[in-house]
Amino acid sequence: MRLREGRREDATVYHERPWEVAEQFARDGATAIHVVDLDGAFAGEPRQLDAIARIAAASGLPVQAGGGVRDEAAIVRLLDAGATLVVLGTSAVRDPAFVERACRAHPGRVVVAVDARDGKVAVAGWTEATDVDATELAARAAAWGAAAILYTDIARDGLRTGPNVRATAELQLALGALPVIASGGISSLADLRALARAGVQRCVVGRALYDRDFTLAEALVAC
Repeated sequence: MRLREGRREDATVYHERPWEVAEQFARDGATAIHVVDLDGAFAGEPRQLDAIARIAAASGLPVQAGGGVRDEAAIVRLLDAGATLVVLGTSAVRDPAFVERACRAHPGRVVVAVDARDGKVAVAGWTEATDVDATELAARAAAWGAAAILYTDIARDGLRTGPNVRATAELQLALGALPVIASGGISSLADLRALARAGVQRCVVGRALYDRDFTLAEALVAC
């Protein structure tokens, strides 16, 4: 399933069995799978643990999963389901002490999502705006020991308008060695090349693959 700008009412279902999609991605050369539990993001707790487990088993690849992770129990449930990395977003704003503890308790396995619109972080499945600066949140996450920052420009997500290369590159420059994963708006091989030239070494690609704008093989070559 895919949303536009994070709106639940504006969703597109691409496949009813996501584990089959993940298996195909693995055959096509993917090295990791990114999964968002959209039901969990809106509910405030993971709701698709079985699907995540099947995705991990079918693909045989590292799985980065998030959506509604608000406490330690949810982290453990995702890891037990087969996730290699767990993404925390809303909690980084609402309960930063918990996220810091999680980063310390699970070194190298917690990714902090910084989802922003006009430079300010949005939470709760992107439904609530905050006055938290995206760069400041990312810097705090780096200090906590996050494994990476997943940066999404909400205004571009699912719209095929291209990623916010400048903002992503500036965030990567500010954080130094900590990886920044670009997400939102990637719609062409030119977008991938632009991110690579700007020093962004990781990205999430979803709709462009489902809409067949380019193949995974082409994307891997472009990167």
